[in-house]
Amino acid sequence: MDMERNRLYFFYKRDDELIERVKPLIELAERGPFVVVDDYREANIIVSIGDDGAFLQAVRQTGFLPDRLYVGVSVLPARGFYCDFHIDDIDHMVEAAKNWKLEVRRYPVIEVTIDGAASFFCLNECSIRSQIIKTMAIDVFIDDLHFETFRGDGIIVSTPTGSTGYNKSVHGAVVDPLLPCFQVSELASLNSNRYRTLGSPFILSGSRTLTLKMSEETSHFPIIGLDNEALSIQHIERIDIRLSDRVVKTVRLKDNSFWDKVKRVFL
Repeated sequence: MDMERNRLYFFYKRDDELIERVKPLIELAERGPFVVVDDYREANIIVSIGDDGAFLQAVRQTGFLPDRLYVGVSVLPARGFYCDFHIDDIDHMVEAAKNWKLEVRRYPVIEVTIDGAASFFCLNECSIRSQIIKTMAIDVFIDDLHFETFRGDGIIVSTPTGSTGYNKSVHGAVVDPLLPCFQVSELASLNSNRYRTLGSPFILSGSRTLTLKMSEETSHFPIIGLDNEALSIQHIERIDIRLSDRVVKTVRLKDNSFWDKVKRVFL
């Protein structure tokens, strides 16, 4: 790791138990060569303490900063996909840093634009569902091609790293994060003479734009999931999704690749 990157910001929930567990890590960092700061905008390394959900929140609440390094530290018995380190194994972190066993991985991000105005980034996935017990009707466009008319519970658009989450639970493919692409998966689609969908997940190149146009009957009640946050906006007409030029840089162990994690978690 570049030791010029020495200003750390610790992102974690300030409850009594976690504060006590984080103290030794902060004390170790303050003994050098790091400086601990209280404002993430002054940091060049952002350390998330918690689980994968906390990591997603750390990235989102600090603005998906492309010029920062993000580090995930787990407090759970097992490490997650974004947490290469464990809070009770400080010696392992120090040893890895001293012996150059770390590397920077660049994770792709999707950009979600609503009605040509507000834009949001997602590291895992964007999901579109109904707030009420009613199916949604959505016209699906790939670039300028009307691809299908969807009727069902909703649609999930995931990044390669997010392919192991919500996407996998609906039988989407697990995608190597070295591929610049994003995946589209259906939630309980209805197929009839009027509504016809591909019926399987599909993967789009990073140069494509996916456009979802809501029918008037379902545009009033969508709920949009942005990673592990929900956004409720009424009267949405269209959602444009593309692979962003922005990436999230994470620090990970050289011997703990994405596929090592897939094997550890699922096999």
